[in-house]
Amino acid sequence: MPSVFIKTYGCQMNERDSEAVAAQLVAKGYTIAASEKTADVVLLNTCSVRDNAEQKALMKMENLAGNFRKRRPDVVLGFMGCMAQSRGQELIDKLPDVDLVLGTQKFHRAAEYLDELLAGRQKKIVDVAEEQGSEGTIKEHLLNGTAKSAVTAFVSIMQGCNQYCTFCIVPHTRGEERSRTIPDIVAECRELVSRGVKEITLLGQIVTSYGKRGWSPSFSLSEHPQTPDTLKRGLQLSPFVQLIEAVHEIDGLERIRFTSPHPKGYGDDLVAAYARLPKLCESAHLPVQSGSDRVLKLMHRGYTRERFLEIIRKLRAAKPDIGLTTDIIVGFPGETEEDFEQTLSLAREAEFDNAFLFKYSPRRDTPAAAMPDQLAEDVIEARHARLLEVINEIGARRYRKLVGERVQILVEGPSRNNDARMTGRTRCGRIVVFDGNARHRGELMDVKIERAGLFTLYGDPAVVNL
Repeated sequence: MPSVFIKTYGCQMNERDSEAVAAQLVAKGYTIAASEKTADVVLLNTCSVRDNAEQKALMKMENLAGNFRKRRPDVVLGFMGCMAQSRGQELIDKLPDVDLVLGTQKFHRAAEYLDELLAGRQKKIVDVAEEQGSEGTIKEHLLNGTAKSAVTAFVSIMQGCNQYCTFCIVPHTRGEERSRTIPDIVAECRELVSRGVKEITLLGQIVTSYGKRGWSPSFSLSEHPQTPDTLKRGLQLSPFVQLIEAVHEIDGLERIRFTSPHPKGYGDDLVAAYARLPKLCESAHLPVQSGSDRVLKLMHRGYTRERFLEIIRKLRAAKPDIGLTTDIIVGFPGETEEDFEQTLSLAREAEFDNAFLFKYSPRRDTPAAAMPDQLAEDVIEARHARLLEVINEIGARRYRKLVGERVQILVEGPSRNNDARMTGRTRCGRIVVFDGNARHRGELMDVKIERAGLFTLYGDPAVVNL
């Protein structure tokens, strides 16, 4: 049977989509190639959030086409994902050697279309149409095939985004919000746990918007006698918290995470969930994007600086040791030095454990691309460097505080940089590297932190277990 190699660009949603496509192809008899050099099919799962991601995918495909058409002209080349959805037929017009362009609601059609291409029944296929029910088609997992361990797994709970931030192309590439049902998601999670998964991360463009379209809440905290009295104030559970509770009931599941939320979705019910649901890890990735109210308004984010910091305060009151990370865009159109200083000050006040910093790049068909006062590249570069220095200093200080402490980790597998060592993650989301072997994989283990690197901790389980 043909072999397939999938290269993924972008976010965890893309990683999950690639894994599901790989699993579907394996179920149809395809094999997963170790590299592009030996594959009969090469698929690039693309990202459109930043121009750099698109350019990398385009350059990669140009190189593949140039190499394969000389030596292996029968190799099928394809684009999937967000750039495929955004550009469609344009990609084949630009790169005639491309055979397949598969949109974000068509991942489940990959095997069907590859069969057609490989059999010669079709020469080119472009499918970026909307498809009702596509949110429920990303269910398959290849836990031991594409760098996914059987210890942790991503579960897609919804597709699409209705936020329409002025800088973001995702609503155009992923469509409107569509949520899966709780029973469907729980069934997938149960299956994963039966196969050895200990930690599940619930995925969505904005997971806190789960179930907000066409949803009827089924119960509230005030109706549940087992809920602590301090929480019984008529607080109605959002659909997303109801989902977390349902997943929390799965026997054998040790940890629950989710990404990415929106600050607007952090109601009191979600904050309270951190305090009352032991499987929900005390870790939150909370994208702020800017510390300036003026820029936040231009971005159409729907919250203020003070509201964001209030959420941080509530989370730390519920779980003092919670790990907090964020996303920040530097150089948004019209960002002044004063606006940027407000972002620096917010970073210092919030004291994030880490932050993903992005240099603003215009995305076509977004309002921000047409805004006046686009910043010069050198200004964006300089501000990015200044903010990175602040984030690194804060992160280093927070990580150093853990030296000498005892923490629990879930061992995921070998360290990415050294196969002779093992790696795991604390409940707060920090990576810990330690001397161990494969028998530790999947274990919840206590380690003593001996030193801290840049966003990595180094521990010794032997010291704890003496």
